[in-house]
Amino acid sequence: MAMTDTRTIRIEAVRFNPETDQEPRRQSYDVPFTPDMSVLQGLQYIKDHLDGSLTFRWSCRMAVCGSCGMMINDTPKLSCETFLRDLYPGPVKVAPLDNFPIQRDLAIDQTGFLDKLAMIKPYIVAKQDKPLSEGTFRQTPAQLEAYYQYSQCINCLLCYAACPQFGLNDQFVGPAALSLLQRYNLDSRDVGWSVRADVANADIGVWECTVVGYCSEVCPKGVDPMHAINENKVNSALDYIGLKRLVGGR
Repeated sequence: MAMTDTRTIRIEAVRFNPETDQEPRRQSYDVPFTPDMSVLQGLQYIKDHLDGSLTFRWSCRMAVCGSCGMMINDTPKLSCETFLRDLYPGPVKVAPLDNFPIQRDLAIDQTGFLDKLAMIKPYIVAKQDKPLSEGTFRQTPAQLEAYYQYSQCINCLLCYAACPQFGLNDQFVGPAALSLLQRYNLDSRDVGWSVRADVANADIGVWECTVVGYCSEVCPKGVDPMHAINENKVNSALDYIGLKRLVGGR
């Protein structure tokens, strides 16, 4: 007869309700341990069986949506792809992402990031509109490859939690948004640098980055925001001296 695994692991979660609490606190929960259990599944067990008031974000459970980012043992990670077996015997400390206001418990207020995302106009700015009857804007595999890496951003915000400069100045446009800015610079269908240059060149734009590189270290999709920002620094410098040619772009 197979032995039943009775092991447990302790998860220490930050609890905070800004409407009622003066400051965050930690609350401990013991959950059943299995080697295939993710941190997210541990939190779901807590919510389903131990404390329904625990608040956190999640959706796809497969590292695609970016919703479940949080600090896990002081490192920004996706909780759906971080496994309890790698943290056993614990305790596992979970907290909301650093450098953001807490909305409640492990959920952060993303409003500031969404405003920054809107600033960089994250969509194709075409040279001229094309009627649907004429078909789509076509690209070669090489043209796709030019920006593909930067297009893999899932807006999980781990890079903002890791960025010391954003921690010092939350007005900094930041790694993810500036990576997407370069993603469109490199897109053969886009001619939008002229409407994005002011953001890149601003005091809170690419020059606010001090090239620490933590953003690229924690990115779960290998986007390498630091590289994108450095490319945009070249673009910004070229723009400053009146040359409109972009690094890799038009």
